[in-house]
Amino acid sequence: MDKPSTAHRAIVTGGARGIGRAIVERLLADGAQVLSCGRSKMPEDWPASAHWVQADVADPAQVKALVAKATAVFGATTLLVNNAGVQVEKTVADSNDTDWDLVVGVNCRGVFNMCRAVLPQMQQHGGNIINIGSISGVVADPSMGLYNASKAFVHGLTRSIAVDHGPLVRCNAISPGWIMTAMAEEGFALAENPQAAIDDALARHPVGRFGQPDDVANAVAWLAGAQSAYLSGQCITLDGGMTAASPLQPGLF
Repeated sequence: MDKPSTAHRAIVTGGARGIGRAIVERLLADGAQVLSCGRSKMPEDWPASAHWVQADVADPAQVKALVAKATAVFGATTLLVNNAGVQVEKTVADSNDTDWDLVVGVNCRGVFNMCRAVLPQMQQHGGNIINIGSISGVVADPSMGLYNASKAFVHGLTRSIAVDHGPLVRCNAISPGWIMTAMAEEGFALAENPQAAIDDALARHPVGRFGQPDDVANAVAWLAGAQSAYLSGQCITLDGGMTAASPLQPGLF
């Protein structure tokens, strides 16, 4: 039912940079056919072997066209990686309707739209869905109310898809911690002393470093392959051990 990543026909949303770009490049290296998308035009340095569609996953019509394009290019999609995401650095009280529409539109409706669009194919031919959640869906980052809630939605949807659409479809989520991308830098910038916040966060990582996009791409490659065939409906925490630690500040002991 589940094919190894080398045989996958994959859609990766939000593949222009950061985690998404690392996932695209890893899947290509593993021999997959890959189509990615983003709200912007194709990046100038986009890999020649990957396809690009300019699309907003929050729009069901654009998602339908995106999946139709993928089907025309390489046939039925066997792997969907829902990576596209946005964040707004505000508390709930400070958030407005525009913030809601942006964050919930991409992070919640976008994931829902993509899953709904590929599931009919996957229920016929088999498939694998990997959602990029976040530790923020379990432990709340400050001043990130909508983002935290949106990632909790992703985790819940992951479990529902696994339960409702197995055994032909597996669905899991990866919940990254501090992966050093532009979004992470924006999060640290919220602190009164960003460098102190970075130093404190780093001290909380038992592995002694922040994550890199390739760390997430490696996890995607494993979930996409046959070695993880017994895993479904799970949200895998990938945070260097940060959320395993006590909130006590390590430097004080």
